Amino acid sequence: MTHKLLLALAKKYDTPLYVYDSSKIESQYNRITSAFSKVPNLKINYAVKALSNINVLKVFKKLNSGLDTVSVQEVQLGLKAGFDANDIIFTPNGVSLEEIEQAKDLGVQINIDNISILEQFGQKHPKTPVCIRINPHIMAGGNSKISVGHIDSKFGISIHQLPHIHRVVENTGMHINGIHMHTGSDIYDVDAFLRATEILFNAAETFKDLEYIDFGSGFKVPYKEGDIETDIEELGKKLSKRFNDFCKDFGKDLTLMFEPGKFLVSEAGKFLANVNVVKQTTSTVFAGVDTGMNHLIRPMFYDAYHHIDNISNPKGKERFYSVVGYICETDTLGANRRIKEIREGDVLSFSNAGAYCFSMASNYNSRYRPAEVLIHDGKDYLIRKRETMEDILKNQESITI
Repeated sequence: MTHKLLLALAKKYDTPLYVYDSSKIESQYNRITSAFSKVPNLKINYAVKALSNINVLKVFKKLNSGLDTVSVQEVQLGLKAGFDANDIIFTPNGVSLEEIEQAKDLGVQINIDNISILEQFGQKHPKTPVCIRINPHIMAGGNSKISVGHIDSKFGISIHQLPHIHRVVENTGMHINGIHMHTGSDIYDVDAFLRATEILFNAAETFKDLEYIDFGSGFKVPYKEGDIETDIEELGKKLSKRFNDFCKDFGKDLTLMFEPGKFLVSEAGKFLANVNVVKQTTSTVFAGVDTGMNHLIRPMFYDAYHHIDNISNPKGKERFYSVVGYICETDTLGANRRIKEIREGDVLSFSNAGAYCFSMASNYNSRYRPAEVLIHDGKDYLIRKRETMEDILKNQESITI
């Protein structure tokens, strides 16, 4: 997306504004499917939590993707977007048995990561196929906030509890048709990820009725020029051969699954904000924008980096700025950044805004959540209206005080 296009969209739809490019989503989807083209049965399940707008889900439906969901509401979104129930996997964490049963009744694939729930579900619904989420105890991702496969993680059933899993399965007579892991986000060490897959392969050998193995995702994308990323082509080459060899030894052609979110949509998104004020203190030049942690919390939550461009003054002289929000908190979106000279009224563009950005937005400080626009086949479409005061008050009940 060019600066000219983004500026035109900011003028047309106002700021703050999320903009997504479906062509980038498609190219990333094709990249991962090409990397694993030598696997006879491959299924990519887009992680809905990354960006859940129903129109984005329709893009994935057109690409023949499946969906990975973590709440019954995401399941319902997927069904409303036109997905068949058998193309949706439900991979929650810490939810009640009742919510899992709701998902079962909607006909989707169930994935369980807790022995207690596994036993309860197996006793009540032994004929319903179930996938088991294993914690391999491997730190294959980035920092501890986004790595979920380590020994202290709340996610998954410990690989060391495999005998307990089998006892539950034997006692309940339940049918295990899949095995799954997810080590976390920002995986850049292919060899570390492959070590985790070996743990999953060893566990898979002990289940004779498997139909698929789900290796999760968390593949890293670049956040700035020269940044490291997951070499998906190298991973595809190495894991495809290992998977095909495993299937041969297993005596059955299983399906290889992934559940990418960030890899598919992060780079497809831009977030546009208007500069309200340029404020110089004794040590810092602040650029205050018409957004904040209520719309883009990742820098505060994960110490995430989003590259910032001044698309209103692309040829200006570079200066150092701290870009901050209008929320009554320390909501620094980018500290001490080298950016083309910023003037009040300029539009700043934040990169890698497709994943875990709008989906984590809130109404903190009673601010409206922003609009969303999708660029598809060369046209721009408003896919979410900007909120109004009516939206803020919609579910509040007024009483007489």
